[in-house]
Amino acid sequence: MRERNNIRLICLYISFLITIPFFLCRCVGIVDKTGQILDGSASADKTVNIYRAYSSYNSPSDIDIEVVENKKKEKSIIITAKEFPMIKLRGTFPHDDGIFYFTSLEYIAGNTHGWNEFSQELYGTGKIILRESGTLEIIETMEKFNITRGRIHSYDTRITGNEALTSLRNRYDRIAALTDWMLTAKGIKGQTIKNFEKYWEPVLFPEAVSNNKRPDAWQRAGDIFRKAEDINWNISYTERTFPQELITVRNSGTMLRDWEEALSLVYLEYEWESFLNLFSKKLNIYKVK
Repeated sequence: MRERNNIRLICLYISFLITIPFFLCRCVGIVDKTGQILDGSASADKTVNIYRAYSSYNSPSDIDIEVVENKKKEKSIIITAKEFPMIKLRGTFPHDDGIFYFTSLEYIAGNTHGWNEFSQELYGTGKIILRESGTLEIIETMEKFNITRGRIHSYDTRITGNEALTSLRNRYDRIAALTDWMLTAKGIKGQTIKNFEKYWEPVLFPEAVSNNKRPDAWQRAGDIFRKAEDINWNISYTERTFPQELITVRNSGTMLRDWEEALSLVYLEYEWESFLNLFSKKLNIYKVK
């Protein structure tokens, strides 16, 4: 009987050891999807209060303001907008007169390969009255500056530190150059990200979409093609369509990779003025928590 119990215990122990890797893989998968690692960052801020902005017609404007507190009991505010779920704006806790200062734009978004996350310096001034009912207004327009930290998860690789910072800064510069051109081309602003992708993808990458989605006359007799990243790029179309600084980026496949891995960042840069317009007027806010 004792031997049978011992065998049973050994079997249970082996079963437990086998289960652990699957459990850990499941946990890591969940963590990676949100871009959070087991360093306490997920619980660094504790929500103290939540306020919701309303338009002048007393209808919700899909803007939330959270008062948060870190482990050092230091308070700050976080502003989010439903139309731009990939970012949150962080600012100082307001003075007695309601004045606060933006400190950072925090970006996180996933893709089919993983996720990108970074914090970017943000300057600007606002005024907020945090009562049961109050107001929010932007006094000095927000301006984005350097990316100060970031992390990248691509497939099974997690990149942090200076390597991630360099990669994210380079990608941001390429996307900024792309959207500068896009804003001068014929396009529609104020779209959802889905419609934005639907409109721009065939223009930027006709080689990567189905024939019925390609622009008219995108290919002409005598056009030269060159393969990169498993796609035959029409380099003649590139030269006809894009400015000099984007030619190598597109012909190398780098532009498509940026699009696939950071579409929401392309959208944010293109629609940044639309984002700022959400705060163009003084908003009424009400405490909801």
